[in-house]
Amino acid sequence: MAREETTATAVTSGLSSAEAAARLEQDGRNLLPQKSPVPLWRRVAAQLRDPLILVLLVAAALTVATGDWTDMAVIMLVIVVNTSVGVVQEVRADRAITALSELTAPTARVVRDGSQAQVPAEDVVVGDALVLAEGDIVPADARVVESAALLVDESALTGESMPVDKSVEQAVSSGTVVVRGRGRAVVTAVGMSSATGRIASMMVKGAGLTPLQRRLMGVGRMLAGVTVLLCVVVLALGLARGEPVELMVVTAISLVVAAVPESLPAVVTLSLALGARRMAGRNALVRRLPAVETLGSVTVLATDKTGTLTEGRMVVRLLWTPAGEARVTGSGYAPEGEIVEDRPVETERLTDLLGAAALCNDARLSQDSHGQWTALGDPTEAAMLAAAAKMGLDSAQVRQRFPRVAERPFESGRKRMTTVHRLPGGRARVICKGAPEALLQSPVLVDDPALLARASERADQLAQAGYRVLAVARTDLDVVPETVQEYGLTLLGLIAILDPPRPAAAAAIAACGRAGIRSVMITGDHPGTARAIATDLGIIETGGQVVDCRDARESGQDRASVYARATPQQKLDIIQSMRNRGDTLAMTGDGVNDGPALRRADIGVAMGERGTEVARQAADLVLADDDLGTVVAAVEEGRRVYANIRRFLVYGLSGGAAEIAVMLLGPFAGLTLPLLPAQILWINLLTHGLPGVALGGEPAVPGSMTSPPRPTTESILGAGLWQRVIRIGVVLTAVTLGVAIWAHQTGRPWQSMAFFALGATQLGVAIGSRTRPGSLANPMLLLAVAGALVLQLAGLYLPLLRELLGTQPLSIGDLMIVTVLSTLGYAAVRLDRTLHPNPPPGPDDRPRAECPMDKGPRSLRS
Repeated sequence: MAREETTATAVTSGLSSAEAAARLEQDGRNLLPQKSPVPLWRRVAAQLRDPLILVLLVAAALTVATGDWTDMAVIMLVIVVNTSVGVVQEVRADRAITALSELTAPTARVVRDGSQAQVPAEDVVVGDALVLAEGDIVPADARVVESAALLVDESALTGESMPVDKSVEQAVSSGTVVVRGRGRAVVTAVGMSSATGRIASMMVKGAGLTPLQRRLMGVGRMLAGVTVLLCVVVLALGLARGEPVELMVVTAISLVVAAVPESLPAVVTLSLALGARRMAGRNALVRRLPAVETLGSVTVLATDKTGTLTEGRMVVRLLWTPAGEARVTGSGYAPEGEIVEDRPVETERLTDLLGAAALCNDARLSQDSHGQWTALGDPTEAAMLAAAAKMGLDSAQVRQRFPRVAERPFESGRKRMTTVHRLPGGRARVICKGAPEALLQSPVLVDDPALLARASERADQLAQAGYRVLAVARTDLDVVPETVQEYGLTLLGLIAILDPPRPAAAAAIAACGRAGIRSVMITGDHPGTARAIATDLGIIETGGQVVDCRDARESGQDRASVYARATPQQKLDIIQSMRNRGDTLAMTGDGVNDGPALRRADIGVAMGERGTEVARQAADLVLADDDLGTVVAAVEEGRRVYANIRRFLVYGLSGGAAEIAVMLLGPFAGLTLPLLPAQILWINLLTHGLPGVALGGEPAVPGSMTSPPRPTTESILGAGLWQRVIRIGVVLTAVTLGVAIWAHQTGRPWQSMAFFALGATQLGVAIGSRTRPGSLANPMLLLAVAGALVLQLAGLYLPLLRELLGTQPLSIGDLMIVTVLSTLGYAAVRLDRTLHPNPPPGPDDRPRAECPMDKGPRSLRS
C-alpha cells in the first residue's frame, strides 16, 4: 500500500508515536508474509505418490504375502530413504521466501516526534521520514525529499551495474544500499507492497518436476503396466497347465517383485549423491539432489551479467589523453596491474590525470585481514583510486600533500563534481570530473575546439563499447577562490571504466557451446554494456542482436541471446517462454531480482560469495567460489549421472525381462516350473542389490561434453535403450533356457543350473556395463559382483540356503560349464556396445550451438 506525505512538517517533525502505532496496526509490519508450514504428513504423502514408489509399495506388500521378509526390508529401506531425501529437499527449498526478510535492514533511522530515533525495520510505516547515510540499507520504498550527493546501489534489484544518483522527488527501493552521500526520504510502501515484496510474490511458484523426475515417472508407469500384465499371463498359463493355485500365485507375485528394479531409486540417489560430493569438492554446493542430473539435460544456460559474467567491481580499463592513450590491466580494487601504452603518451600526463582523479574523489580503499581489497563509496571512484595505485600514486599521500579546502558535490543536474585543493605556496588547484557531455564544452574548458571535438568523439566510441566514461579537467589559481568555479579549466583526459568479464566466463561459455548448450544473457543493465560484455564473451557475434526489454515489441522474443533492461517479471516471462518451447533451462544469478527467475528455471544457480541470501536460497546449486566454470563441471556430472541411470536400467530391466521370459517359455520346452519363487527373489536380491547400486558410481563417458544434450521429450529408455534391453534380455533368456533344457535332457539338476546360470549371467552383464572395461575406476562394482557371485554359490552349496531355495549342489564339471556359459552375459553387452554404440542425437535434437569462442577470444572494441 502507498500513501503520500508531502508537508514540510512531515519531513522535519516526522510522524508522532501515536500516528506511527496507528499506521502499524492498519498496514501491518514491514515484513514479508511467511507461507503456512506444510505438515510433515503432507510432504511424505506427496513423495509417496511417485509412480515408481507406488510400484515398490505394491511389491513390498506382495513380499509380505510371500513371507519374504528380507526382500520386503530392502524395498522398505529404499522407500524410506528416498522419501526422507525428498522431504528434506522440499524443506530447504521453502526457505527461499524466508530469506527475503533477512535482506531487510534490522534497524532504521526515522524522525519521530520531531527527533531522530532508531527503530526496528519491521516497525517502519508509510509516511515515516527516513534518514539515510552511507552504508545504510533502505528499509522500505520511499520518495527522496532531501539529497546531498545521494548515490544508491540498485544492482541487487535491477541488475544495473552502476550506482544511481538520487535527487529530490526520486524513489528509492527497499533492499538497495546507500554507497555515498546522505539524504531523507518519506516512506511510500512497506512489506509486500515494496519492491522486495513484489519480487517475493513472484517466488511462490516453484520450477516443478525435473527432467529426471518426469522421465522416471514415465518408467514407473510403464513398468507397473507391463509387469502386471506379463505376470497375469504367467499365472494364467500355470493354472492352465494344472499347477497348484497357491504355487502359481506365489510365482506371479515373485515375478512382480523381480521385474521391478527396486534398486532404481537407490541407484538414482547414490548417483546424485556421488555427483553432489564431487561437485562440493569443486565449490559447487547442491541444495536439491535432482539438480545434479538436471544440469546434464540443460539445453540453455541463461545468465545474469553483473556479478555473474562480470566481476561485479568497477575497473579502469583505458586512459585517454590529448597525447595518446593507455590500457590498464588487473582486476578488482587491488593495486595490482600495469599501465600499458597503446599509443605513445607521456608518463607525466597519465600521472596528472590519475592524480587529479584521486583528489577529486570521496571513495576509500582498504585491505582486510585476509588481504582482500574492498571499497567504501562510489565504485567508479574506487576504481580510479585503484588505477592511481597501479601508476605508483599513494592516494593518502596525494591528499595529504594537496588538502581539499572546498568542494561542490556531484549533482545529477550538473553531472560533475568539483574540488579545490591548496598547493604549496598558497596557490590553489581546481579539479573537475564528470560526464563528457557536461565537461567537454565552453566555458567549462578553454581547450582548442578541435581537441574537444576529438575527445568527445572518443568518449562516444567508448560509451558505445559499454564503458562508463568520465572526463577530468583542472586549473591552477594564484589564490584559493571564495566560491568553487567550474570554468576556465584544461582537459587532462578521459577515464574509461568497466565491470570486466570474469576470467573464467569466456572459457565456460565456450565449453557450453561445445556441449550444445546455448548461452543467453538476461540483464537489467544498459543495452550497450550488455552488448559489449556479450560480444567479448562470445555469446553473440560483433553487431549481434540485443533485445531491449523496454520495447514491448522486442521483449517477447524467446530466441535472442542477449536481453537488456529486463525487469524481474520480464526475466520470468523470458524463461517461461523458453521452457514452453521445450528447452531445459539453467539460470544463474546473484541478486534479489534474480530470485524469481532462479526458482522458475529448471535449475537455479546462484553465486555464493557476492550473491544475496535471496538468490542462494532460491537456487538449486550455489557456486561457493562464484566461478561460472564450475557450472560446466556440474553439467558433466549431470550427464554422468544420467548415463549411469540408463546403464542400470539396461542391466536391471534386461534381467527382469529374462526372468519373465524364462517363466513364460520354459513350460513350452518341457520345463514345468523353471524357477521357484524363492529362487527368483534370491536372484533379484543379489543382482539388483549392491551390484546394481554400484553401477551408479561409474565414471563419465568419454566425450560426453562434446555432444548435445538429449531432447527433453525423449524417454529415459529412448535413443535405442529399450532395444538394447531386449537384445541383452534375449541373450540372458537363451543362456538360461539353453542350460536348463540341456541339463533336463541329460538328467542333471536342471532347475539349480538354471538358477545359477540366470544369476551369474546377469552379473556378467554388470561387469560388461562398465564405462572403461579393464580399469579400476569403480572398484566397488567389482567387489559387489564378487560378493554377489559368492552368495549365488552359497545358494547351491550352503545347506541352510539350499533348503530355503530348493536347490541342489552341482558337480565341479557342471559348475564350470555353467560358469563359462555365463560369460556370454559380459560378451553380449560388449558386443552390443560395439555394434550399436550410443546413437548421435536424433532428429528431434537441436543442432549443436555454434560458439564464436571456438574461434578464439576477442577483446572489447575500442
